[in-house]
Parts: sequence; structure tokens; C-alpha cells
Amino acid sequence: MGRGGWQDLVDQLRGAEYQFGLIEPGSPVHRVEFDAGLTEAETGAVEGRFGFRFPPDLRDFLRTALPRGPDFPDWRAGDEAALRQWLDLPRQGILFDVEHNGFWPEEWGTRPDSPGESLRVAGELVEAAPRLIPVFMHRMMPDEPHLPGNPVFSVHQSDIIHYGFDLADYLRHEFDLPGRQPWPEKVRPIRFWDLDRFQEVRWADGPCAFDNSRGQLP
Repeated sequence: MGRGGWQDLVDQLRGAEYQFGLIEPGSPVHRVEFDAGLTEAETGAVEGRFGFRFPPDLRDFLRTALPRGPDFPDWRAGDEAALRQWLDLPRQGILFDVEHNGFWPEEWGTRPDSPGESLRVAGELVEAAPRLIPVFMHRMMPDEPHLPGNPVFSVHQSDIIHYGFDLADYLRHEFDLPGRQPWPEKVRPIRFWDLDRFQEVRWADGPCAFDNSRGQLP
């Protein structure tokens, strides 16, 4: 989608209402707002500081206009420590499941006997995987392959599902906009992040513990 297409989507998103967290009567309603898009220099600086590359379509979207408001990452002026913590949530969530839910796909090799060694190995595997870049709340997009059209994930520990087959589809889904296209027969696979396999392993032994220390997720 070209710059004009992203501008049209920004115009549709502007003012869209949203809520987050555990929705109850009286929960606050927010509206999507935008600042001027990131400049080429700003996007390059963010990528250099945090060690990833924005997928091309996310980069184009953020250069068209920068979403602002609760639960949108502020890549221009946000707190660096908070952004680093946000980027680290997928690793932390996987490690929680390794420690508390016995999560260990056989593709990772033999699980070490030592709990500490298991966490070390799992952490290294996640760190070597494509980075998941926050788009909104716990919705994240892999930075690899460096092509437009990567899917958007909803990420909570190893309970990870597709929430959009690409960025435009995700934004229309999340904010209830018209114009969604039919779901393709196959969503682009992402190295390491085999969501079907993750779900199979995660729920193999029944109910799992959830880490809701940062608040319950929808």
C-alpha cells in the first residue's frame, strides 16, 4: 500500500474509539489521535537505538502519521526504558511459561535438567528470533522478513494468535473499520514464531497459569 493508501487509513482511524484492559461498565473510552509522522532520520534513530528494523509497511504507516494515546508506543518521545520493557515482553512471557507451565517445544532440543539452564536456553532462542515490534497494546509485528505483509500477533506469553494477516487488516480489525478483505488461505509464516505449534504445546497438558501482573488482557 502506497503513502496515499496509508493516509486514507489514518483518516479512517482518526477519532476511532477504543478501550483496553478488563472492560467494565464505566471503563474509559479513548480516541485514536495522531501526531506528525516520523521523519526518515527519526525512524533510523529508533532502529539504531533499539536494534530492529521496522517492517516496510509499519515504517510507511508511522511516517504517514504517528499514533498517540494510551497503549500506543511513542517512538518519538516515549520513555526509552519503558519501550525496551515493551519490546522485551515476548521474551519475558515465553520464560514465564517455560518456568511455570512446562512450555518446551521439542524443536528446541532436549530440555536441560536445571531450571536456570532451561531459562537461559529459552531466552537465547527468543533473542535470536525475529523481533516483535509493538503496534498497540500487546499486538506486535515481526521485523523479519523485511517485507511488507507480515502478520500482526496478539501476544500474551506463549498464547500467541494472529490478529491480522497484515498491518492494514490488523488496524481495521482492532478499531472496527470497514473494508477488511477476506482472510487468505495461508498467512505468511514467521521463523521461530510457529503459532499453531505454540498453541499445541502450551495447552497439551490442560489449563495454564497466566501472568497478569501487568493487568488482565482481553
